[in-house]
Amino acid sequence: MNRVQARRSALTRPATAFLSQPEPRTIGSFARGRQLVAGNFQFAGHLVQAPEASPWDIDPPDAAFAQALHGFGWLDDLAATGDAPARRCAKDWLWQWIARYGQGRGPGWTPELTGRRLIRWINHALFVLSGQDADASAAFYRSLAQQTIFLGRRWRSAPPGLPRFEALTGLIYAGLSLEGMHAHVAPAVAALADACETQIDTQGGLPTRNPEELLEVFTLLTWAAAALSESGHAPGHAHWAAIERIAPTLRTLRHADGGLARFHGGGRGLEGRLDHALAASGVKTRAPDGLSMGYARLSAGRTSVIVDAAPPPRGAASVNAHASALAFELTSGRRPLIVNCGSGVSFGAEWRRVGRATPSHSTLVIAGQSCARLKRGGTYPEPLAQGPRDVPVKMSQAPDGLRFEGGHDGYGAEFGLIHGRRLEVTFDGRGLAGEDLIVAIRESQKKRFDKARASLEMDGIPFDIHFHLHPDVDAALDMGGTAVSMALKSGEIWVFRGDGETELSLEQSVYLEKNRLKPRATKQIVLSGRAMDYATRARWSLSKAQDTPVGVRDLKQDPVDPTFDD
Repeated sequence: MNRVQARRSALTRPATAFLSQPEPRTIGSFARGRQLVAGNFQFAGHLVQAPEASPWDIDPPDAAFAQALHGFGWLDDLAATGDAPARRCAKDWLWQWIARYGQGRGPGWTPELTGRRLIRWINHALFVLSGQDADASAAFYRSLAQQTIFLGRRWRSAPPGLPRFEALTGLIYAGLSLEGMHAHVAPAVAALADACETQIDTQGGLPTRNPEELLEVFTLLTWAAAALSESGHAPGHAHWAAIERIAPTLRTLRHADGGLARFHGGGRGLEGRLDHALAASGVKTRAPDGLSMGYARLSAGRTSVIVDAAPPPRGAASVNAHASALAFELTSGRRPLIVNCGSGVSFGAEWRRVGRATPSHSTLVIAGQSCARLKRGGTYPEPLAQGPRDVPVKMSQAPDGLRFEGGHDGYGAEFGLIHGRRLEVTFDGRGLAGEDLIVAIRESQKKRFDKARASLEMDGIPFDIHFHLHPDVDAALDMGGTAVSMALKSGEIWVFRGDGETELSLEQSVYLEKNRLKPRATKQIVLSGRAMDYATRARWSLSKAQDTPVGVRDLKQDPVDPTFDD
C-alpha cells in the first residue's frame, strides 16, 4: 500500500517554493562528513568503501544500512563539514535519489523514513539549492511535495513510538515550510498531540524503556514545537505537557559525562544531542525522588549510578528489551567505569541475542542463565516471553550517602530464588558499597530451590556477579587476587574489592557500540560463588583510591547540563 500511495503522490501538483523554513537544529559530525566525502559509507555497523561512487549504486549489506541511506541522516554530517566537496556530494546524491526513487519506488518510502528525510531536506535546503538551476530546483520542490502528500496519507501506518513521531514531525515541517502544503499542519498537530497522550506515560517514559529512543522522541517534539512557534502556531497542550514530562526523566537517565545510560537497546546518544535538546526545551525541572521510566539514579560528587529498577517491557515493546533487572552503570566525571555491554543489533542476530542476555549486564546471574527469556520460534526480533514481574524498589538516605534497595523474581520459577540488591553511594561520590542477596523465603520457593540444587548434581547452585568495564579502563588484578585496580584516563584510580566469601576474577568482555564496525574488547570483574542454603549474601565495594590532577582539557570538556547551575 505504501508503494501505491507513493506512486500516486508523484502525480500530484508540485510545490514551487518555501513559505518559511525552520532553523536547522540537527547536529552533524564533521569527521563523519569527511569520511562520506572520501567514499567511506559506515551505517548500521557496516563499512562499505566506494570512492567516487554514488551511495545508490551500493548493494546494502542489510535493511538497516539501506534505511540509514534513505533516511538522509548523513546529510547532517555533510552540512557540518560544509566545504565544497561535501556540498557537491550532498547535491549529487540528493538529486540522484530523486531520479531513481522520486516516483515512489525503493525502500525509502515508509512513513518514518519519509518524515526523517523531509526534515533533513528542509533543514539543509539552502546548503543543497545554492547554485542549482531552475530545473533542478523544480525537481527538488516537486519531490518535497510528493513526499509530503504521501506522508499525509500514510502516517497512520507508522508503528507507534519513535517511527510515528518521526512521520508526524516531518509532516509538520513540510506543511509549515512548503507552498500549498499548509492543509497538512492542523491534522498533523492534532495527531502529534494524540501520540503524546497515548504513547508517553505520566512519568515521561516510553513503553520500550529505551533511553536513547526517548531522547530521539524528545528531540523531535522540541523541533516540532520550535517550528510551530516560529511560524505563528501554538503547539497543542498535550505536546508541551509531554516535553515537560520527558525532560526531567532524561535528566535522571543522564550520566555525569553527559551520555545516556545504555539499557534496553539504547546507546549513549549522539554527542551533544542530549544537552542540546534539554537546553532547547527550556524545561529546568528535575524528576522527584523515585523512579523515572523504571530507572533509579544515585548521584553524588562527580559520580553517577543508574540502575534498571523495573520489569522489562512486555508485548510489542519487548522486541528490543534486555534481561537487565537490577543492572547498574557507574560514571566518574567524564569517564564511564562500570557499563553494560550494550546492544549488538548492528553486529547481527547472534550478537544481538548476546547483548540482551543477563550476563551482558552488570548484575547477578544464576547458573549462567538470563532472568528473562527470549520467545523462540516466533518473529524476529524475538520479544521477551518470560522475566521478572515483581521488582520492588526503595530509595532512601544512608548514614553517609544515598541508598538503593531493590529485588526481582526473575529466577523464582526455575530456582525458587529472589535476587535482592543494595547499593550505597557516599555523599562525596568516592565510594559505592554493594550487597547482592539470593534468597528463598516461602515454602514453595524452598522446595523449588531444593529440587533445582538436586538436579544440578553439584555442590550448590552457582552464581556470578558481573561488573563490565568500559574499554578505556585499564584494569589489573592484584597479586593476592583480592582486589582489582582500575585506572581511568582522567588519572583517577578506582579499586574493587569482594568480601572474601566469593571468588574474584578478571575476565574478558565486549563493549557493543552501534557506530563501530566490530565489538570492542574489554574486561569484566566477576564475583563467583554457590548458593548452598536458602539465603546467600555477597558484599563488594568500589572506591576511588587516588586523584591525579585532572588536565585542563578534561576540565574544559567536562559537560554540565546547560539548563542548571550544578
